[in-house]
Amino acid sequence: MDVVILAGGLGTRLRSVVSDVPKCMAMVDNKPFVEYWLRYLSNTNAENVVFSLGYKAEVVTNWIETIEKHFPFNINYVVEQEPLGTGGAIRFAIEKTKSEDVLIINGDSFFKVPINKFYSQYKTKNCPLALALKPMTNFERYGNVKIDSYNKIISFGEKEFCEQGLINGGVYFLNKRLLDLRSLPAKFSFEKEVLEKRSDIFGFVYDEYFIDIGIPEDFYKAQKELPLQFE
Repeated sequence: MDVVILAGGLGTRLRSVVSDVPKCMAMVDNKPFVEYWLRYLSNTNAENVVFSLGYKAEVVTNWIETIEKHFPFNINYVVEQEPLGTGGAIRFAIEKTKSEDVLIINGDSFFKVPINKFYSQYKTKNCPLALALKPMTNFERYGNVKIDSYNKIISFGEKEFCEQGLINGGVYFLNKRLLDLRSLPAKFSFEKEVLEKRSDIFGFVYDEYFIDIGIPEDFYKAQKELPLQFE
């Protein structure tokens, strides 16, 4: 299994507490946030991890050189010369992957998805793309995702207050043969041009630990909560 970690985010809303590094490199308990993903992936059948980089890419590449020997998979990276959008970043990065099925991960959030179970469920659908969905209550930072009784996604809601629903957890399985991104422009939004336009995408629900460090409040919460997930 190949993995792409999207790690080129500017982290604008975190600037008050994290400055001059990509969001994925924000320190949580003296470790870069994205290192927790690498530790988690160490217990899967991941063979090749590709970082998709942009802003301050050298911070990440220098760090990779110091840690890559400690993990049981190869670590590679691609660097955007200009912002490509979420879709362009995925398209660019998967060119460095070899497996037909690729696990896509947002590098500024952590969702403790049972990867092997997720993969098995995704394969039963023979679909181009599957999302890991997180049940959540009283939220407004995320859109509400709705699925039918067969786990097919039927709608992506706008970001607004929702008492109870499912959110996109930022963890996907993508089949490169069934979802050929090469027909799309070099720069595009994955959410607008793929997720919201296709009718053959599935979602699987996992009520597991989730944290998104996009705002200072949750960044501080991660300092206490995230290390406990690895004890």
